[in-house]
Amino acid sequence: MARRSIRWLVPALLVLAWLAVGGGLGPFAGKLSEVATNDQAAFLPESAEATRVLEVQEKFRQGDTQPVIVIWTSGGAAVTPEQTAAATKALAALRGTSGVVGAPSPAFASDDEKALQGIVQLSPDISSGGLGDVLDRIREAVPVEGLTTQLGGPAATRADLGDAFSGIDGLLLGVALITVLVILLAVYRSVLLPLAIISGAVFALGLACAVVYFLADRDIVRVDGQVQGILSILVIGAATDYALLLTARFREELAAGRDRFAAGRIALRRSIEPIVASAATVALGLLALLLSSLTNNRALGPVGAIGIACAALSALTFLPATLVLLGRAALWPAKPRPADAGAGGIWGRVATLIDRRPRLVWAASVLPLAALALFAPQLNARGVPLEETFVNDAPSVAAQAALSEHFPGGSGQPAVIVAPEDRAADVTERAKAVDGVFEAAPVSESGRPGGAAKVVDGKVLIEATLRDEPDSDAAKDTVKRLRDSLHSEGGVLVGGYSAQQLDTTDTAKKDTLLIVPVVLVIILLILIVLLRSLAMPVLLVATVALNFLATLGVSTLVFEHLFGFTGSDASVPLYGFVFLVALGVDYNIFLMSRVREETELHGAREGVLRGLVSTGGVITSAGVVLAATFAALVVIPLTFLVQTAFIVAFGVLLDTLVVRSLLVPALVRDLGGRAWWPSRLGRAHESRPAAEPSPAQRH
Repeated sequence: MARRSIRWLVPALLVLAWLAVGGGLGPFAGKLSEVATNDQAAFLPESAEATRVLEVQEKFRQGDTQPVIVIWTSGGAAVTPEQTAAATKALAALRGTSGVVGAPSPAFASDDEKALQGIVQLSPDISSGGLGDVLDRIREAVPVEGLTTQLGGPAATRADLGDAFSGIDGLLLGVALITVLVILLAVYRSVLLPLAIISGAVFALGLACAVVYFLADRDIVRVDGQVQGILSILVIGAATDYALLLTARFREELAAGRDRFAAGRIALRRSIEPIVASAATVALGLLALLLSSLTNNRALGPVGAIGIACAALSALTFLPATLVLLGRAALWPAKPRPADAGAGGIWGRVATLIDRRPRLVWAASVLPLAALALFAPQLNARGVPLEETFVNDAPSVAAQAALSEHFPGGSGQPAVIVAPEDRAADVTERAKAVDGVFEAAPVSESGRPGGAAKVVDGKVLIEATLRDEPDSDAAKDTVKRLRDSLHSEGGVLVGGYSAQQLDTTDTAKKDTLLIVPVVLVIILLILIVLLRSLAMPVLLVATVALNFLATLGVSTLVFEHLFGFTGSDASVPLYGFVFLVALGVDYNIFLMSRVREETELHGAREGVLRGLVSTGGVITSAGVVLAATFAALVVIPLTFLVQTAFIVAFGVLLDTLVVRSLLVPALVRDLGGRAWWPSRLGRAHESRPAAEPSPAQRH
């Protein structure tokens, strides 16, 4: 009697513990925004030239402000002197108001005399939420009769980023959970099981957010809006995937006639190895981002790994305990099905096709994937122009368009040149001579170009206004020409917004070349340990890499011809690779761990066919769930996240429906025991007659 009570007590305590976690830590999912920053300057590469320029600017107290560009447009008529005076007066009245640093610039007219421009410097200490209020006050204070007023520049862009991420806590989580719930209800046709799986995912997210909040609040990790959104999606998707694998084994054991306790124990024992291997693959793949020189990439690494660890912990503790307590009621009104119940269905037919024509199947799978992969190098990853940063219209984008129409493209966001005091005049003249530079002048004591240069530690700042928009490829090329021309002068550095974009793009490309092979090696080593062979891990890594390249090729075509994007952020391929390759290996781990189990009992040929039939449904469901959860990222109207969401969602579906379902099983079937080299596993049953019926044929 006491032993029976303990059998009930352990799962009951586990469930109560997770209910306490959910109740006590759940609110932290909505509090991460309190410790998040969307200040893009905080995520610059630490060793880049543009970052060193920022450090010098801080000594001039210019790096301590964020500019707002106020632009007035007339709609076609010439701006009058009275309007210019009114604009200057409105700007001057902002001095000393909350959030404004120093004296705003006077208003000055464009060459076509159809627009005015002025610059207001804001304190960098203004929170993302408070920034919107400050901009609203400026907008209300600077109207000029007969002119249209718009606010642009870095501060306005930051405010629009804050608006894009505002409310993502509830919206993104709600969309993801509803999507997962609908899919689970359709797949399992039961009432309690989807709720149990969703509850486990939510508890895991609450725990992960609490840990991340604790670390971010102490500046151990850094969180921004995109990291916050990806964490939610990653935890929900991973926790659901792990839960589906364990639930499938629990259902099989119930169908075999075992009681709830035996079914839970066996399901956990059979699932723990692939789930831990899968979680380790994704977590270590994410931790490889710590090798990045970009701070936001490094931030995602530990934050994502924490999320994956919490997802695996929930799937291996809360869910088994809940299933044991519910027993067969978890599946109601559906009934448990045996492991080979799908042998006569679609997966049985797929297994039969692979058994009869394995070489044809894998060749027919490889050729289109290879053809799509040929488009991958054509992906333009030089960055996203400002007008495409937001999927929807944003006020700062419209202001930049108006600014570029009437003023040089780089107005308000000049290139910043650091030069020794004794060579300032020569550097200024050489900068003016560079193709793409409109004007260059030293910064005076007033903080604006013109007049006697301000000198700090023997250095001066020179602002060079570029002819092209600051985030354009042309502006970045001008920065390169400036550096080529001025670096011969010792101690000269070139920074500013365009230089920051250039250095970030170049660093992201270097990061990709470094991190991709590291992630592949990590995955390979984990697969070698899990599968106890060399040939099989190499095969799996090669197929997942092919899937990624094919997905990147499709993305190249879709981004340009369907979505209308002219480019992608330089980090998009890296994010896509880490998520897609690590998560793609998940499904191969789920499949091949079962195939290995079956191969030990029935031989190489039977093993792969039985493994495919047994796992086909659950892995496909997991793939659909993960693709749907990542697709939920499109609710955040930022091009970076939309592109990342497409790459991961499409790539997961391609991996689930083609690579894992057809390509890998067909290759393993064709190779036979050689796929498990140097293990003796494949040779143990090679003498079994080839004509023995497959699982599908027996049904």
